[in-house]
This record gives sequence, structure tokens and C-alpha cells, in this order.
Amino acid sequence: MDLLIESRKRAEAWLNSRVIDDASKQSIQQLLEAADSKPLIDSFYKDLEFGTGGLRGVMGVGSNCVNQYTIGAATQGLANYLKKSISGEIKVAIAYDSRNNSKELAQVTADVFSANGITVFLFSELRPTPLLSFAIRHLKCHSGIVITASHNPKEYNGYKAYWADGAQLVPPHDKNVIKEVNSIGGFEHIKFIADPSKIHLIDKEVEGAYYKEVEKLIPKKDAIARQANIPIVYSSIHGAGITMVPECLARLGFTNLILIDEQKKPDGNFPTVQSPNPEEKSAMELTIQKGKAVNADLIMATDPDTDRVGIGIKDAQGEFFLLNGNQAFSLMMWFIMKNLSAEEKKEGYIAKTIVTTELVDTLANDLGIACYNTLTGFKYIAELMGALEGKKKFVAAGEESYGYMVGDFVRDKDAVSACAFFAALAASARDEGRTLYDWLLQMYKDHGFYKEGLINLVRKGAEGEMEIKRMMENFRSKAPEKIAGKKVIRALDYKTGIDTNTLTGKTTKIALPTSDVIQYYTEDGSKISVRPSGTEPKIKFYISVNTKLNSLPEFDQVNTQLDQKIKTIETFLLSQ
Repeated sequence: MDLLIESRKRAEAWLNSRVIDDASKQSIQQLLEAADSKPLIDSFYKDLEFGTGGLRGVMGVGSNCVNQYTIGAATQGLANYLKKSISGEIKVAIAYDSRNNSKELAQVTADVFSANGITVFLFSELRPTPLLSFAIRHLKCHSGIVITASHNPKEYNGYKAYWADGAQLVPPHDKNVIKEVNSIGGFEHIKFIADPSKIHLIDKEVEGAYYKEVEKLIPKKDAIARQANIPIVYSSIHGAGITMVPECLARLGFTNLILIDEQKKPDGNFPTVQSPNPEEKSAMELTIQKGKAVNADLIMATDPDTDRVGIGIKDAQGEFFLLNGNQAFSLMMWFIMKNLSAEEKKEGYIAKTIVTTELVDTLANDLGIACYNTLTGFKYIAELMGALEGKKKFVAAGEESYGYMVGDFVRDKDAVSACAFFAALAASARDEGRTLYDWLLQMYKDHGFYKEGLINLVRKGAEGEMEIKRMMENFRSKAPEKIAGKKVIRALDYKTGIDTNTLTGKTTKIALPTSDVIQYYTEDGSKISVRPSGTEPKIKFYISVNTKLNSLPEFDQVNTQLDQKIKTIETFLLSQ
């Protein structure tokens, strides 16, 4: 396919549509007349598609961008699918975060649903994504939308679509919605004129019900009461978290939550950070500085839609450092599982994704609870929860990319309740005369020292997408016999569904849906996973190494050894 020809064809169709506004048409004309064709191609070479995070892209004019027309088309397609799938009154819930244009795009979404005769519950102000997931089930809706691009840079926005279970769309719903979108046949078939009688504003009642569910699950309430005044620093990084995290912690009894004033105000330009992603240290610099200034026990920061949280704790010298997602999730699971009764462990289960640390699998095995692995994306964890409903009791889940979920009242990553649990962790540790760092090292000593690394290679635009595909095919067709000098003993290709013992040649079927992921296990127990991001123009390399920690004084030495092993593997991967 000639991308320029295809892009011009799509752009001219937009230009000739009577629905597209004049300002958008002027922008399209400028793209068509520009000497550099790359912006035109990036804007029009394809239609946005549902990935692991729904619809997501750079804001701007074009079929591959987020704007009122692509959002309108997605909503019309979803409305058509809902009307074909459900008889009687159809209800949807809609939320939005602090990103530029989020409120306006949420209104477009509400307008299109209402114009299709669908009852809409629209949050009156910005709210976290997990509250939208909760609201769907609480209000007995059939679907839901949140306008957000999660932790992406400020140029992005997106559209997360949910089903009646409160989880993001999974097959066949996601593909069926896309089919409906593709069959619309032009913007003139999108119903943009709202029926205001169908749109109802919501907020406090839903929030109150959510807080009650969190309160039910928090362990060690007596410890929290004794340690209620521990200093905890929190930042919403200009996002929606400011609307709920402080209130949630206050309801649990915490009285000394210190906010980052410079980042309290919701702002889609995210003026104090390069990127509003708590996975990046630069996004948490102000939080770290404040933590040092007030000698906090714990620092936390959430991304714009509050489904991810970054955590910082103090080391043995009292210096703050940031936990990665694997460390934070493992520590949370260790705390939760230790506080379960024998009956709760027997009846319950936890879940994680295939690229998340296997320390959690080891913890579950050692502490006597089932652990399930799913494909990357909380929608697959939610799908598992639906399959096991009534058979086993869900306890908690998480993934390496800073997403955690406790209890089944939300069916997506939930940084509001995660902040509450990490605060409970800090209070419980203090109540025992310990620190979270003490607990982290104790966990490693008791269950194994696992350490992870992550390489993100950004490849933007149409050319970047092609390059990522070529890299994946190269790994798929030329599987390495050794990685950093260690023999590969097992290779899993989730696209073909084949798990190969590379020593014997024996193959088995992977019991998960197909996905563009490749994993290698080496003879020393290391695991390397390769996958394209479903939400960003990236290819990701996940590296996991492990060894025994025989005594706490050996931690620094063993930590250095694992770091060196990760660097050696990184060098090998980047040379391929």
C-alpha cells in the first residue's frame, strides 16, 4: 500500500464531507499542500483502532488522530453495537480526566449516545478512571467511556470503552465495535445532535458508594488508627486524582497527607513535568523533594486519569528511592496475602500479567493462594474475573506498569484504592517499628530476590509502526540460541500460541489468546519478554533476573550483581 496515496484519499474524503467544520478543513488543506508529506501521512494513513487501552492518539485533525469526529464515529459504532446487542433501555456512564479537550470530547460522546436514544450518566466534573469502572456496575449500565490518554504525553488523548462488567472491551466486543465504526459510511451518519433529556449528571452518590467498598477491604485498621499521623506525600501531577485520593485517605483516618501545591490544579498542559507518567523519575521529582523536606514515610504520585501510581520509600540511610512497578506490586501482594485467613487463601486467587515479575507467583505459592497469569492489559484480568465468578474469590491483581487492583468492585487499574493500600502498608510497618524498606528486603530474603529491567524504544508515526513490526518478525524468525551468554531453554510465541522447549524441541499449546508477544527463558532463570505497546508508539523489552538473598547484609552486593546481569542482557537485546 502506498501510504501517501491512501492518506491523500482519506484527507480528501474529509475535505469533501459536509459534516467537517471549516477550521478542520483549513487544517486538512494545509496538510495536503505542505512540502513535507509526513504530517499528512501520520494524520490520515489509517483509522484509529482499539488496542489494550481503547482508542488513543495525538489530538488533531485526521482519521488517525483524536478529535470530535473520530470520537463521534467510535461512539456511533458503539451505540449501534449496543442497540443490536441489548433490548430495552440502554444505559452508559461517561467520565473524563484533566487533559486538554477531555471535557469537550466527553460532551460529544454524551451527545451522540443521547441522540441514539441511550440514557447517559455523565460525571459533572473530571474524575478518576476507576470511578467510571465502578459506576458502570453500581448504576447497572451496559457500557461506559472515559476520555483520557492515561499517562501519555500532553499531545495525546483517548477513549477507553467499557462493557457492562466494568472492564475494558475484549474480543469479540472490541472487534465488533470496530466493524460497526467501519460500516458507518460517512460522518453524516453520526448523530451529533444531543437529546438533553437523556443526559444525567452524577458525582457524589457514586463516590460515596466507592469509598465504602475501599473501607471494607483495608486490613490493619487498628494499626492505621495508632499511626494515623504518619507523614505521607501525594501528588496528582495535574490530574484527576486530586478529586478522590485525599478524600479516600481522610476517610480511612489518615491525618497527615501532604499535597504538592504546584501540581494540585488539574491542567492538561502538565506544566511542571515533561511527561505526566509516574513510571518516570522526572515526573516525581517534586514529590521526592517534598518527601525529603517533611521526612515522609511514603511518597505517591498518580497519572492524569488516576489508574497508575508511582511509589517512593526511604532506604537504610533515609534516602528516598522509587519502587518500580514489580517491586510495589510484590510488596502489596506480600502484605495482603499475609493478612488473609487460611480459608480466604483456599477460596481466593490473585492475578497478574505475563510480563510482570514471577516473584508474585513465588509469593502466592509460598503463602498458599492460587495465582493466574493473563495477557498484558487489565481487561484480560477482568475477563478472568468474569470466568471465575462464583467459583473462586478474587483478592487482588496487578501489572509491572504501575497498575494495581484490590477487590472486585472495580474491574480496571485503580490508583485511588492502591494509594489507600500503600498508606495502610506504611502505617502497619511503622506500627511494627519497621519501614517499608525493611519489609522489602525481608520479602526478598524469604522468597527470592527478583529484579527487573525495562527498555522502551519509541518509534513514532507510520514509519515507526513498520519498524516495530520488522523488529518483532526478526525476533520471531531468528530466535536467539543464547542471550548474554546464557542458553535459551524455552521460547514462547504468543502470536502462534506455541511454547517450545528449545533443548528437546518439544512444543505445547499456550493456554491464552493470541497476542504479539515473545518470551525467552534462559538456563539461569532469567526471563526476557518482547512486545509492542498497545497504547504508545513503542516496542518494549522486559528483563527479569533472580537469585537467592541469603542474608540481609548481602543485599547491596547481590543487588549490584543483578543490575550488572540486567545491563548485559540489555546490551545484547539492543544489538539485535
